[in-house]
Amino acid sequence: MTVWLDFEKPVLELEQKIQELRASAEERGMSAGDELDELVRKAEDMRREIYANLTRYQRVQIARHPRRPYTLDYIERCFTGFRELHGDRHFADDPAIIGGLAYFEGRAVMVIGQQKGRDTKENLMRRFGMPNPEGYRKALRLMQLADRFRVPIVTLVDTPGAYPGLGAEERGQAEAIAVNLREMATFGVPIITIVIGEGGSGGALAIAVADTVLMFENSVYSVISPEGCASILWRDGKQGAKAAEALRLAAPDLVALDIVDGVLSEPVGGAHRDWEGAAAAVSAALRENLARLDGVAPEELIRTRAARFRKIGVFGTAAGSGPNPA
Repeated sequence: MTVWLDFEKPVLELEQKIQELRASAEERGMSAGDELDELVRKAEDMRREIYANLTRYQRVQIARHPRRPYTLDYIERCFTGFRELHGDRHFADDPAIIGGLAYFEGRAVMVIGQQKGRDTKENLMRRFGMPNPEGYRKALRLMQLADRFRVPIVTLVDTPGAYPGLGAEERGQAEAIAVNLREMATFGVPIITIVIGEGGSGGALAIAVADTVLMFENSVYSVISPEGCASILWRDGKQGAKAAEALRLAAPDLVALDIVDGVLSEPVGGAHRDWEGAAAAVSAALRENLARLDGVAPEELIRTRAARFRKIGVFGTAAGSGPNPA
C-alpha cells in the first residue's frame, strides 16, 4: 500500500494520472507516448523540488515513514549469510533489536540494529522498535563476541527511543544503556553506525558509540522527539514542527555540529520509494569506511573514538579564549 505524506500530495494527482494513462494504454495494447513521458518528467521534477526544500519536521515525517526500509531490509540487501543470534543470557530475547553474524562482500561482520514492524501485530511484538534492557544487553553480548574474535561491528539505528515501560525500568533500562556506552568505548574493533530512520535519545546512542557515525539525509538524530520536546517546553505536543527547528535534528545540522561524520544521499522521493537505491548507499558507505579503518591498531581505535565523543559539546567563547566544555 502506498502511503502519502501531506507535503507529497501535490505529486499524488500526477502519479494517479500516470497510472491511469498506463492502464488505459495497456488495455488498448498501445504505447502512451509523449503524454506519459511528459507527465513522468513533470512528476519527477515536482518530487525533486519538494525534497530539495524540506523543513526539519518534514524530515522527521520521512524518517518515520511506514514504508521506509528497516534493519532487516538492509541486512537482506547488503549482507550475505546472516545468522541471527538471540537472547541476553539473563532474561529474554528482545525482538526490538536484531543482531547476528553476516558477511559483507566476503568479510565477516557483526550487524546489529533496531527493528520496527510492518503491521500492528508486528509493531506490538517489536514495540515500534523501542528496545527493553534485554535488547541492549543482547546487543552488548554480540558486540563483546565481535570484539573477542576481531570482527568489525555495524549498527543500524532506527528507534524513537528506549522502551519506557514499567518492566523495562524494573529491569534496569538506564543501567543497560549506560553499560553499553561504557563498553562500546573500549572495543578494539572498527565500529560503524548508520542512522537509517529515527535516532531517538539514549535508546539510539546505546548502539551508536562508533568510530564513524553516518546518517541518511532524511533521517533524524536527537536527544528527544520533537513532540516530547514541545510537551516539555510549551505543554503542547502539537508544536512538534516548532520544536524540530529548535532541536536542529536534521542531517545538515548534525554534520555542522560534528555529531555525525557524513550524510548518505537518498533516492529522489526518499528511501521508502527505492529500497535498492538506499541499500546501495549503505553498501558504498560500509565499503569505504571498513577499508579506511582496516589495519588501524585497537589502541588507536579506542583513543580516537573517545576523542570523537569528547569533543561533542565543546565550544569557543566569544572572547576567543579557546574551547570550554559545555
